Amino acid sequence: MPDWCLWLIVVPFALAGLLVLLMVGVHIYYRVKLVDQVVRIFEEKPLFIIPRGDQVPDAEEVSFRAIDGTLLRGCYLPHRGAYRKGVILFGLEFGSNRWASVPYCGKLRDAGYDVFAYEPRNQGESETDTNYRPLQWVTDKDVADARAALNYLKDRHDADPRGVGVFGISKGGSVGLLLAAEDPAVRCVVTDGAFATYSTMVPYMRRWVSIYSPNHRLQKLAPDFMYGSIGLAAMNRVARARKIRFPWVERAVRRVRVPVFMIHGQADTYIKPAMAEALYEKCGSPDKSLWLVPKAKHNQGPQVAATEYFEKLSAFFDAHLARLPDPSDEFGNDLREVLPTPRIAWEDRELAPIPRLAPAK
Repeated sequence: MPDWCLWLIVVPFALAGLLVLLMVGVHIYYRVKLVDQVVRIFEEKPLFIIPRGDQVPDAEEVSFRAIDGTLLRGCYLPHRGAYRKGVILFGLEFGSNRWASVPYCGKLRDAGYDVFAYEPRNQGESETDTNYRPLQWVTDKDVADARAALNYLKDRHDADPRGVGVFGISKGGSVGLLLAAEDPAVRCVVTDGAFATYSTMVPYMRRWVSIYSPNHRLQKLAPDFMYGSIGLAAMNRVARARKIRFPWVERAVRRVRVPVFMIHGQADTYIKPAMAEALYEKCGSPDKSLWLVPKAKHNQGPQVAATEYFEKLSAFFDAHLARLPDPSDEFGNDLREVLPTPRIAWEDRELAPIPRLAPAK
């Protein structure tokens, strides 16, 4: 073989090897230089107004316990229609109290839905877990509290044996998607401002890195997986320090098969619309839709487009949760459409574990 042929083979491989070494070197450099800063930024709480509503007189005050014994508080808001169409589990945004659900759910109650809003641990009047410091990112503690809330609804004397709908705001929406991925009692899901940890973190990583590194050309050349790797290293450090786990929402949402309606503000500067679209694309539901509310910022859909917002919300639950009442059922459940499987089967069924990004040690 002529020498020039050997050079044609060797040179490309040598260049590829140099490129790989360069990328490894860049990765190591940024990881050593930036991981401490990413940990600090990851743990910072967002600066926005957290809504807290006022108690309503017709609410039923509720207390129940998570599997580890933590006492959680909630409010059960009965329907105000002619009969009960269904039951909706409401997931709060980070930091708000259970009464913040009232403005979101008033129209749903008028339409015939019972709504149960609960406060996860260390939030509102629920018990404080001294070993837990909550973040705006979803943790395994949040999922455990959501499971407890769902189990409470299953065990009520007026439980709907057909299951429940889920309506979650921001972090509560992300938790709702995780719940739908594992529990067949969830029949449909609405989210407003939901987000996933990894797909939200990587775009922000590019912004964070530009603060601490002046080499902007090198930053643009670095692929997303490199930023993701640094971010995951920071998340693992946070998880170990706080003794928690961060569920991988992107992977879990692929298992969701129930109808999903995702709402997101088109002017959201906290969770960008592109992040919501990325999560929507990963959703495995064959019946899903995404509504980007024009001019709305994070969780501001009801303020910007109130009439359309609640019309779409009611229409979704009417299509996927509501049933006509059986006159013999005092709670408005359509028992003629209930499958013969007893309700206890939900608790007996083995649930698939939620994939986790950062296992705690």
